[in-house]
Amino acid sequence: MVTEYPKDVVLRDGTRVTLRPLGKADGEQLFQFFRQLPEEDRLYLREDVTKREVVEGWLRGLDYHRVFPLVAEVEGRIVGDATLHRRKYGWARHAAKLRVTIAKDFQHKGLGTKMVQELMRVAVNEGVDKILAELMANQTVALRAFERMGFERVAVLPELVKDMAGRYHDLMVLIYDLAAEAELY
Repeated sequence: MVTEYPKDVVLRDGTRVTLRPLGKADGEQLFQFFRQLPEEDRLYLREDVTKREVVEGWLRGLDYHRVFPLVAEVEGRIVGDATLHRRKYGWARHAAKLRVTIAKDFQHKGLGTKMVQELMRVAVNEGVDKILAELMANQTVALRAFERMGFERVAVLPELVKDMAGRYHDLMVLIYDLAAEAELY
């Protein structure tokens, strides 16, 4: 799957962006990408990405069959990070989780949608039937974007997650049934 990259996509405003898998040499770029995110965007991330050791840990553990990390790059700068997380065994081996983070100046241009669509294509090629997205309930813009792509809200887990500031939030679980539309990808 890695041999299919890099790929160029064009955003709604005409900006050309290169999509490619994250590589071991991308540590500093990825760290800077996360550090430049506004604090309000970092609140919703699962880990404290302002800690260099978090990013370095991801790079040390790169395994494209377990987690496929896709980055979006413009003129050498990472402007988007999306990951497809899956297991090769067990009762959820047919499902994957999706996570997406976009630089503030690239939000609302269609980059997140392009990255999700690319990861859906990767998922189909890897035999994934269902994709899950988990968001905090107050991430209304992201929730609407996922729903426009065809994801359906299937669960609300009250106060399950705690943001980086220590506040509790409801977790929204959305699912996209790839098996029903595999021929599109």
